Amino acid sequence: MSAAALELRARLLGPPGRTLAVAESLTGGRLQALITGVSGASGYFLGGVTAYTIPQKARLLGVDAAHAAEVDAFSARVAAEMACGACRLFGADFGVATTGYAEPAPGRGIPHPGAWVAVAAGGPAGPTVLGQRRVEFPGRGRQEVQQAVAEAALDLLLELLRAPATAPAP
Repeated sequence: MSAAALELRARLLGPPGRTLAVAESLTGGRLQALITGVSGASGYFLGGVTAYTIPQKARLLGVDAAHAAEVDAFSARVAAEMACGACRLFGADFGVATTGYAEPAPGRGIPHPGAWVAVAAGGPAGPTVLGQRRVEFPGRGRQEVQQAVAEAALDLLLELLRAPATAPAP
C-alpha cells in the first residue's frame, strides 16, 4: 500500500467527499490497482477504463481520433481528453489519465519510454483540465515504466488536490 494512495483516500473521503475515475492506456490498469489497493477506495473510486487503441479512446472517452492518429495518441491533448472523458463516463469529480510509450519507439521519434498524464475536474458545465505533465523514464524496462507512469499520475493528482484552488468540490 503506497503512501500516495493512503493520502488520496484521506483527501477524497474527507469533507466534502469527492469521486475519482481513471482512463489508462500504457499503464494497463496499474493506476487503478494503486488506487484500489487501499481499503476504503470504494468510497470514492467510481471505476476506470483501459482504452489501449485510438478507436477505443475515441469511442469511450471522446478523444479526437484524427488528432490522436496524427500523434499516435502521445500528446498532452490526448491525455487531457482522456481525463475529461473519464469524468464524463463515470460522472466523477476528478478524472486521471495516462497515455504514452512503455518502450522506446525510435521510428516514431520516441527515444525514451514516457507518457503524458493529465487530471481533469468534472462540473456542471463539463470537465475542465486541471493539470498535465510529461514524464520520461530513460533506461527503464516496460513494466517498470508502466508502474512509474501510474505513480506519476497519482502524484500529479495529489499535487493538485493539495493546492488551495482545487480543495473545494468542483
